[in-house]
This record gives sequence, structure tokens and C-alpha cells, in this order.
Amino acid sequence: MPHLLLVDDDDLFRESLGLNLIDEGYEVTSFANGRDVLAYLDRGGNGDVMLLDWRMPSLTGLEVLRRTRAAGIAIPVIFLTVLSDDIYEEAALEGGAVDFIDKSRRFPILLKRVQLIAEGGRPASEPEPPRPPALPLGRLTLRFDTSRAIWAGRTVDLTLTEFKILTLLAEKAGQDIGYREIYDLVHGKNFIAGHGSEGYRANVRTFIKRIRKKFRDVDPGFNHIENYAGFGYRWTAEG
Repeated sequence: MPHLLLVDDDDLFRESLGLNLIDEGYEVTSFANGRDVLAYLDRGGNGDVMLLDWRMPSLTGLEVLRRTRAAGIAIPVIFLTVLSDDIYEEAALEGGAVDFIDKSRRFPILLKRVQLIAEGGRPASEPEPPRPPALPLGRLTLRFDTSRAIWAGRTVDLTLTEFKILTLLAEKAGQDIGYREIYDLVHGKNFIAGHGSEGYRANVRTFIKRIRKKFRDVDPGFNHIENYAGFGYRWTAEG
């Protein structure tokens, strides 16, 4: 079973969650603060997923995430927090976290997310047909051999997830792509959405905001990702 690192300064919460995860068969290594988990990783320790508290004294969860990424440690991080505002989720995703979960959510929801991320539990699907190394779409070129996007000759520094979202939009230029379809691309079909019954919308908006910003960093006039109010987004092909 996957090995989980659980980092939280709330002793009761950490113990309760850790025991529940152990009961499900996971190996769990717990830490009461960020410095201890960083020391563990620095000594060569590892894990399949880190469950990381946002608010901790002396060293916040976000700072722990930044230090692990700066050290080249790519362990997937799920933030556990009572902070449900979009600004915190956006900061978590910007920092490289893969998910952001409200601590008030029921344990089965957290467990499902851990399973999908730690075990790669995406539903089986038909294999994708082979792609060409590069696909030119006007000023945009999608480089599938390197998962890079080139806009008007300049590389756009996208993450792999952002590249997948861009590919979905650009290959269906002019079509309206719903929030749920984009969310399922990122997390796997039928993944339990974030905060609230339609929490996935905020998650998708965060990704789109980041993609737009990165394109505008190389082309301030970029405007090819349009909103379809209440539904999702579309990529507008060049006329």
C-alpha cells in the first residue's frame, strides 16, 4: 500500500486521521510540524503522498511545500485546511500542490482523493491514439514529445496539468468545454469535487487563470481562452 506522510500540529486530528488511514491499509508516518518532515526528507525519507496542514506555527504548510519543491522533491501534496477561500486554494496550486481539502469534509471523501492520487486510481479508459510530435494550430504549437506549448515562437512555461487542459481546449477550438470535463481531465472521471456541491468550478477557474497569465506573460494581447458563462471555456481559433 502507498506510504503517506501526515503533517499536522493538531495532535488529536493527526492521531485520528492517521489511525483511520492505517485501518484502510496505508502506511502512515506522522509529523507534528513542518521542520520535522523536512528533516525526514533531507535524510532521504520518502512517501507517495504528503497530507499537509496549512496553518502550523513557525513554518506554514505552504513554506514546507516551497522548500520541498526547491529541493527537487516532487512528492504529491494534498493540503488539509479549514481555509476554504479561493485565494488559499489558488496559492496551494500555484505552489505545486495537487489538491486542497477542507478538514471538515467526511473521511470517505478524503480517502477517495488519497486513493486516486496515491494509487493512480483513474478509471480505465481506451488508450489514446498516437499523436504527432508536434501539432501546429495557428500561432500555437503543441509539442507532445516534450509536453510544451509554443506561442508565436516563444515557450509558455506550463505544468503538465496545464498543458493537458490547453490541449483539450485547443484541439476543440470553437467548442464549449464544460467545467466538469476539464476537472475530470485533471483529477479523473467522477472524482469527488472540492468545497461545496460544485466546488470543482473554483478549481478549474484557478487553472484557467494561471494558463491565461502564462500566455500573457509572453503575449500581453493574448485573448484566446474565453468564458462561456455558467458552463465553462472555449479556445477561439485565429481567424
